[in-house]
Amino acid sequence: MKIKERARTHPKGRELPQNSSEASNGIIYLKPQCTLALAGLMLLSACSSLLPSSRNESLTFKTFDEARAAVESLVPMKSDLATLKGLGIDPARQPNTVILTHSDVIRRVMNGNVLTKDDLDPGIVTCINARDACRGWELTVASITRRRTGGFWADFVNFRRQTETTGWRFNALILMVNDLVVYRAWGGQPRVNEVEITTNPLGPLQEIGPAVITNR
Repeated sequence: MKIKERARTHPKGRELPQNSSEASNGIIYLKPQCTLALAGLMLLSACSSLLPSSRNESLTFKTFDEARAAVESLVPMKSDLATLKGLGIDPARQPNTVILTHSDVIRRVMNGNVLTKDDLDPGIVTCINARDACRGWELTVASITRRRTGGFWADFVNFRRQTETTGWRFNALILMVNDLVVYRAWGGQPRVNEVEITTNPLGPLQEIGPAVITNR
């Protein structure tokens, strides 16, 4: 007995080719294989966007060079508190700024080393000699983005996680006697580009093992 294979038909009754797609009246008919492949691609692209990310931005300076230029524009023995505020350098506006006392300045400068005043910058010596009138600002400015970029499923089940860190970090030390800037210096990382890969052979069970052993 011969069994005839039923041919696919158009909604209006016209027979459609068995191994092709056809567009009619604005409607596209796809083979089941194409539909599954398209759905798979859409799922993968959606999963990649579900990986977590975080961003830490500077409120005052948008780039490393902008922060550096602001600090370098300070002229020791001439720039004052008003100049600092005009540049956006102000503990009230710049988060993570540490205000240093006279004792803090000595600890930062000496750092456990045996130094004499002849080894120090004249501006630092002026600040130290001013005692209670000496104070400093330690700036820490950064714009950092952390993004998980590995495969979604390997990340989701904790087998392998890849984290990329990009951006920049800037730090500066400004010393003042009363409201007059006597010393400034800067440093940091103009370009941060780090990749951290964490591999867990046991996946989601990696953290359970130590916990079970500890509880026994």
